[in-house]
Amino acid sequence: MNPLTLLRLDRAVPTNGYAWWYVDAISADGKHGITVIAFIGSVFSPYYAGARRKGPADPYQHCALNVALYGSPGRWAMTERGRGDIDITPHHFRIGPSSIAWEGGCLVIRIDERSTPDLRPLRGEIRVRPRELVDHEMILDANGRHHWRPIAPRAEVSVNLSAPALAWSGHGYLDSNEGSEPIEAGFRDWAWSRVTHGDDTLVLYDATRRDGSRLGIARRFGADGITDTAPPPPAALPRGLWRVARPTRADAGTTPRLIRRFEDVPFYTRSEFATTLYGREAHGVHESLDLDRFAARWVQTLLPFRMPRIAKR
Repeated sequence: MNPLTLLRLDRAVPTNGYAWWYVDAISADGKHGITVIAFIGSVFSPYYAGARRKGPADPYQHCALNVALYGSPGRWAMTERGRGDIDITPHHFRIGPSSIAWEGGCLVIRIDERSTPDLRPLRGEIRVRPRELVDHEMILDANGRHHWRPIAPRAEVSVNLSAPALAWSGHGYLDSNEGSEPIEAGFRDWAWSRVTHGDDTLVLYDATRRDGSRLGIARRFGADGITDTAPPPPAALPRGLWRVARPTRADAGTTPRLIRRFEDVPFYTRSEFATTLYGREAHGVHESLDLDRFAARWVQTLLPFRMPRIAKR
């Protein structure tokens, strides 16, 4: 299986569209976590949203590497770059001083960023080594405009940072999403999670599409392949500070548990959680997104304080 065909780093992203590559991992001792997202057409960018309000917008003018380091020490960085600051080939995507690349059987993420709001350096390298590569795609909406590709649902991740000085390893996950329209045009809300379930990875999607229809899937990835299963009953984690809902799934008679809040902002949450699925404890990462809230002008006004932009013309 050709990993470059699965990664598709040099895919053509259409006007007003987006593509992202997502990695998360939790350390083997449970003390640390990390999420990295490389964006073309950053779906959370207030600058990209503003450009779209004026007319068709170029996604390559709105690229970013989002790095969120959880635990102690913690960091958060997301600086937006334009066309003059990026370079893309089939095996390499440079965003300013940082990059992601396929090398020697693994995805290598080289980070050279400044955290916000304190401008502390965030530098180092992350290696994502898939236990297997998955050639799989799912269309998430009725119009075929939003796609999900779980490239390596089971992976080993090593983190080696020089700033802050930190090294650890653990289990992780790699996927990619893309769309030919803004994500808020396709969905009202979105909840996603990936959990370790025995030796397998389970991915749960629950979303309300813009037309009011529902998306609900539970997909298992293991050494023996991919299996669709009937989603367990709906459940919910406690709402956060901004009251964004955190829907998930759990076996009847059980309650999911919030372990740690990673992100809690006016339109988005990311959490470490545990739940019971198909009679077995599951543990992983949960995200929820309120896209009506994201599109609100008051939220758009707040975002530049967390997401600075540095772009060459």
